[in-house]
This record gives sequence, C-alpha cells and structure tokens, in this order.
Amino acid sequence: MKTPKAIAMSGLLILAVMTTSCGTVTGAAVGAGAGAAIGAGTGHGAGKGALIGTGVGAAIGAIYDISR
Repeated sequence: MKTPKAIAMSGLLILAVMTTSCGTVTGAAVGAGAGAAIGAGTGHGAGKGALIGTGVGAAIGAIYDISR
C-alpha cells in the first residue's frame, strides 16, 4: 500500500509533465487529425496519414514548447 505522500508526489509529477508538454500533446492530436484527413483524401489510407501526422505534430509541438 502506498503512502499518501508518495501518491501526492506522483500526482504532482504527472501534473508537471502534462503542463510542460501541452504543446507536444496538442500538436500530436492536431497532426493526427490532419494526417488522417489528408491520407483519406489522397487515397493513401487514414491510418498511415494519422501516424505520420502524429509524429510531425508532436515534433512541432515540442519545438514550440522549447522555444517559448
């Protein structure tokens, strides 16, 4: 059984990670949606487009987070 102090520390750590990587997560989500739409529209498959879009969006989001 975990102590309340350890649970609180892990919760704060998760909160810190989520607030600092917000641009990365948002970029990945937007990239996945855009990539799926482009992949489906061009006939190359929505799944493949979503995977590529997720990677590109996450990279752009991470660069944005680092630069601001």
